[in-house]
Amino acid sequence: MSDSGRTGPWPPATLPMPDLLGSFPGPFPASPHADDIERQTAAWLDDFPLIGSPGARKALCNITGQGMALTFPTAGRDALFLSADLLLWLAAFDDTYGEAEGARDPARLTRRISECVHLLAGHDGPPRAPGVFGAALHDLLTRFAERSTPTQYLRLTAHLRDNLFGILWEAHHLGRPDHVTLDDYRAMRPHTVFVRTVMAIAGITLGYELTERQRSSAAVRELEAAVADLAGWINDLASYGKEAAADGPAPLGLPTLLMRQHACGLEEAFRLASRMCEERAAVAGLRITELTTTGGGPLSAHAQAVGSLASSYVWHIEHSRYQA
Repeated sequence: MSDSGRTGPWPPATLPMPDLLGSFPGPFPASPHADDIERQTAAWLDDFPLIGSPGARKALCNITGQGMALTFPTAGRDALFLSADLLLWLAAFDDTYGEAEGARDPARLTRRISECVHLLAGHDGPPRAPGVFGAALHDLLTRFAERSTPTQYLRLTAHLRDNLFGILWEAHHLGRPDHVTLDDYRAMRPHTVFVRTVMAIAGITLGYELTERQRSSAAVRELEAAVADLAGWINDLASYGKEAAADGPAPLGLPTLLMRQHACGLEEAFRLASRMCEERAAVAGLRITELTTTGGGPLSAHAQAVGSLASSYVWHIEHSRYQA
């Protein structure tokens, strides 16, 4: 695993960060195909030039390739390539049309999303010639349809719609975080950090499928909810400095909302958020142990996959992409 994307530590030592060593101690297992994934995503971007800046392209390929190797360390190369391309597409779409750009021009963001929704609904193509993001999404959906069961494919497309709505929701509220309640933010955050979509592709990538009864069991639901929360919240803490350095209102994230709800300063908000992360990590760790030791079969495979997914998000927050 390459550490080439990492820089100095963020946040400064004066701001508390969660201690996740008890639940996700590391070192995290990684696929031997990490560098191959990074090279393949770069080649895919030659076919679908989603990113104009060479520096941004290099950084995104690095975090996607190295991160995907941690997310699914036992998966085969082709499955890893496909999963990495999808996560790269989501990140590139968000970077290009979401957040600040979407807040400045919500009509443009809505038009781009409508093109994608047309494809996700099962149509061959949008009413007009697709742009590069539409063409890339069509390529991804075709490849996933070949690897997925019908149920897996429908679940994936449903989560991708959630992601696109999450990007639109975030852009709409970016300039006015005071209009967002903590409960609303907690409900939406898993869709803006894409973690539920990664859970949806785990079975496709690793070759297992849960029954509906297994998927709806209390242990699986609690595990997925805990990791979904953890992924978004640690990302909020890691990226706060970079986002706060930009002009404009306070970042739309957990520290900002906790400061408002508890009428406290930034350090106390980080302390509260860190405690919340540690609690969710502990829940996830317990459920992973329970399902891997007593579940067997697909349940055990899913628990291990979600555990690796959590580990990859812990790794992600140290990448230069999230540094100030």
